[in-house]
Amino acid sequence: MDKANSEVRFTRRRLRSSYISVIVSIALVLFVLGVFGLLVLNARSIAREVKENFTLTLLLEEEVSPVAVSQFQKSLSMAPYLKDLHFISKEEAAQELRQSLDEDFVQFLGYNPLSDALELHLKAPYVNRDRLQALKEDFAGKSVVQEVIYDQPLLEELNQNIRRISYLLIGGAVLLALIAITLINSSIRLAIYSRRFLIKTMQLVGATRGFIRRPFLQRSFWHGLLGALVAMLLLSGLLYLLSQQLPGYVALLHGYQMIIIGLGLILGGILISVGCTYFAIRRYLRLTTDQLYF
Repeated sequence: MDKANSEVRFTRRRLRSSYISVIVSIALVLFVLGVFGLLVLNARSIAREVKENFTLTLLLEEEVSPVAVSQFQKSLSMAPYLKDLHFISKEEAAQELRQSLDEDFVQFLGYNPLSDALELHLKAPYVNRDRLQALKEDFAGKSVVQEVIYDQPLLEELNQNIRRISYLLIGGAVLLALIAITLINSSIRLAIYSRRFLIKTMQLVGATRGFIRRPFLQRSFWHGLLGALVAMLLLSGLLYLLSQQLPGYVALLHGYQMIIIGLGLILGGILISVGCTYFAIRRYLRLTTDQLYF
């Protein structure tokens, strides 16, 4: 009797351990998927922030009056493409250049060769080659503008890198999802493998496949849900740490994005767990008694 009780306790411990390993596997995999999901959802926001830091500089004519400059600034402020602008006087520009060169070039030359300028930050949709070229041609026709300057190679590299990173994130998320399904499937198969004789015994005494399958699927449902909740807690902890170190990044996050990620983790955890359990049980239901030993 004691031996039978000890075997039952041992079996229960093994089952509990296998269930915990399944939940941990689901939680860790969903956590990594959640991180990738955040990156993918915020790739557009990050790209917009990067693009809107791109600078378009307008050098102003020497003889232009302050009134004309002020009117020009007001007209720009109402333009649909403008995010913000900053006026830099020739004195401020000289001061910045003097600090960069660590030399007083104004004293050496005897005059200040720089011009007053306007630094423009455009809205993200306008930061591309065609629209910037059109704006450059438009500004070149203004009487107050002497020259339009922006870094064309940097613009091309910026757009290429944004596209490349977007493709890498999407590809990485798909690959990670496949790996996640494989890992969770392996953990669930191992957990069900330890109960293969119970499944076959129930089948031999006349239990239907649906009756045998039901408790396993119910348990896998709760395992998937619990794993998703643990993953959400881990993700919340990561976001808290990021808010301390990178508040600018966390500021890009929106409430609806967090809701999408949370619902996606819960739905993904349940579907993957239930789906893998279903196919694993179906396999053992099809095995003969002799095949259970291999």
